Amino acid sequence: MTEDAWSLAHEAARAAHVELRPLTRLEDGEEILRVMVATWGEHQLIPREMLRAFGDSSNPPYGAFEGDELIGYVLGWMAADPEDGLIVHSHMLAAVPHRRHRGVGYALKLSQRAQALEAGIDVVRWTFDPVIARNAWLNLGKLGAIADRFHRNYYGEMTDTVNRGERTDRLVARWDVAHPRGAVDAVGAPVLLDAEGDAPAPRSVALVEGGGPVLVRVPREHQTLRTEQPALARAWRDAVAEAIEACIASGRSALDFTDGATYVFA
Repeated sequence: MTEDAWSLAHEAARAAHVELRPLTRLEDGEEILRVMVATWGEHQLIPREMLRAFGDSSNPPYGAFEGDELIGYVLGWMAADPEDGLIVHSHMLAAVPHRRHRGVGYALKLSQRAQALEAGIDVVRWTFDPVIARNAWLNLGKLGAIADRFHRNYYGEMTDTVNRGERTDRLVARWDVAHPRGAVDAVGAPVLLDAEGDAPAPRSVALVEGGGPVLVRVPREHQTLRTEQPALARAWRDAVAEAIEACIASGRSALDFTDGATYVFA
C-alpha cells in the first residue's frame, strides 16, 4: 500500500508540474520561511531552529519544487489522539500565491498520506476554516477526509494577513489514509443553512440523532466578502458556526463538500 501511495503522490505532483522532496537540510528551513511569509505575511512565523528539528524527525516536511525553487510545503508531526491513538497532526499546508489552484496542495497532502502509511499510521488530522470553500473542497471533496469536531475561536486572535481580525473557528478533519471514504448519497437532503442572495438563510430542520444527511451552505468566496462586505462575512461565520454545532451535537460529521459551496453532514 505504501508503494502505491507514493506512486499516487508523485503522479499528482507531475500533474501539478512539481517534484516532491523531503525538506531535511538546514537551508530548507529558510525556504520554508520564504513560502510562509508569501502565504501569511511576516507574523507568527515558526522559528527556523524548530523547522530544523522538524526536518530531522522521522516524518519531515515535504516540499513541492519547480526546478530548485520551493513553491509549497506540508508540515506536521506525530501525536497521540484520545480517539485515534497515534496520528499525524498536519499543521501547515502552503503554496506561494502565484502557484495555487493547480493541484500543488493535493500532491503535498498525498505525500503526507504516504509518509503516514510508511510509519504504520492510519489517521491524519488537521484544522481548517469552515467558511473557506476551496479548503473544504480539497479536504472533504477531493481527499475524502471527514470533519467530526468543531471549535470556535480555536487559535484565539491571530495577526497574520490571512486570519487577522477574524474569529478562528475551525473544523477538525479526520483522514483515514488506509480506508478511503465511500460515496455519500445526499439527494433530497434538507438544507439547514441556505443562502438568499448573498446572505445566510438558516432553515428549520429537525436534527434527529441517527437521521439522514443535512446540507450546510457556505459562501463561495468568503475572503472576498471580508474585504467588500465585512458585516455580511461576519454574519456568514456566525451562521455557519451555529449550523455546524447543531449538526455535530446531533451526532453527524461533515462527510463531503459538493458543488463548491455545500457541506454534507450525516
